[in-house]
Amino acid sequence: MILEALNYLASLPVTASLHRGFVRGSVNLWSRARRCASAWAEHERHCHEAVRAAVSGGRQRRTVVVLGSGLVRDVPVEELSRQFDTVVLVDLVHLASVRLWIRAKGLKNVRLIERDISGFADIAAQKEPEPLAFLRQVPYLDLVISANVLSQIGIGAGRKAEAAGLSQEIVPRLISAHLDGLRGLPADVCLLTDIAFKVVDRTGKVHQDADLLHGIAPPAEAARWSWPVIPTGEASRDYQVVHTVIASRLNCVPKPAEMATAEHGDSA
Repeated sequence: MILEALNYLASLPVTASLHRGFVRGSVNLWSRARRCASAWAEHERHCHEAVRAAVSGGRQRRTVVVLGSGLVRDVPVEELSRQFDTVVLVDLVHLASVRLWIRAKGLKNVRLIERDISGFADIAAQKEPEPLAFLRQVPYLDLVISANVLSQIGIGAGRKAEAAGLSQEIVPRLISAHLDGLRGLPADVCLLTDIAFKVVDRTGKVHQDADLLHGIAPPAEAARWSWPVIPTGEASRDYQVVHTVIASRLNCVPKPAEMATAEHGDSA
């Protein structure tokens, strides 16, 4: 509890007042990630592999943006820092622990942007949501990684809609807006997202399940795996919560060498 309290207190002054209400939730997630490090290790390995595949297939390596960078566990930030000129981490909150880690690693080309990428403000103002439009202003943008944030947009929007007396129909609209925004970028995209969850008991019986994308079809997947977000013993000794996660690549254009190989194969 002492570490959590210190992280919370140190994070408040470096977080914009508009987003300070999210600091406690981020600290709670940080604490859970430390307790569940072993159970989450396989999920994080799959995420890193998906990012590495996207980097290796990319055309250039100037600027990479990570949406929903969170605790910087899902994405191999150190590797990206070595491979790209600039790494931009975007999230509502960048905890003091994350800032300290970046400084300790000497990642001088890593930039932090504090931003709400849900699009809820547009909906509330009766505007068409374009939550990722700001990315079109990022110079030399070669890769965007949406790091397990899509389902969180839906969960957060659902809560805000209920509190504001708005229809829950906005949730799939915002999920679609995120996906459409990714598809419209002049850059390669690596999408990591959980798409469903289930509550499972020790016998393997499923007691509850839900579609985290609210009926919106995800892009074609390159990989799929299970993530025990709340393993048995974390919140209950009898149940665990398991999410289904996929990795997808969007907007990918073959590198010149790959195009030449494909053309040669076609003419053979």
